[in-house]
Amino acid sequence: MPPDGSPQARSGGYAAAMFTIDWENKQVTCPEGQVSSSWTPARSKGTNIIMARFAKATCQPCPARARCTTAVRSGRQLGFRHRQIHEALTAARAGQASDAWQRKYRIRAGVEGTIAQATHVTGIRRARYLGLGKTRLEHNTAAAAINLIRLDAWWTGKPLDRTRTTHLQRLDLAA
Repeated sequence: MPPDGSPQARSGGYAAAMFTIDWENKQVTCPEGQVSSSWTPARSKGTNIIMARFAKATCQPCPARARCTTAVRSGRQLGFRHRQIHEALTAARAGQASDAWQRKYRIRAGVEGTIAQATHVTGIRRARYLGLGKTRLEHNTAAAAINLIRLDAWWTGKPLDRTRTTHLQRLDLAA
């Protein structure tokens, strides 16, 4: 899951995860202990969400206002999905922070690297031939070619990644 992209989360302020949601009473409590003034179902980018708003009178005198919101004419607004989806997202984000999840994800990154190499080197996205037998032979040949390329890179110590070289780096290499 992508991380919280709100301005508060990016700047180290009060991110949405720091607020406590009381689903039964339909209220949200901020890290400073203030309670939301409204709880409204809404739609955002084609998704059903719940919009919790804090009153201007609540947020205006708050000492942590700069860490919480940049709103001038209103208080903090907090949008989140319905309970089951919100709890699943929260659990997924918490799981992503664990070392076990990171180790498991590294395997996926390796597989995606192999797929990217196959598409760039062999042009495997489109079959050159018609028929299942010929297409299978083409895929097996492409897999063998990738294995040979990787073996060559390992034996010669040449890295597989196609890193970009800037103009300045090229000039330095030429000198």
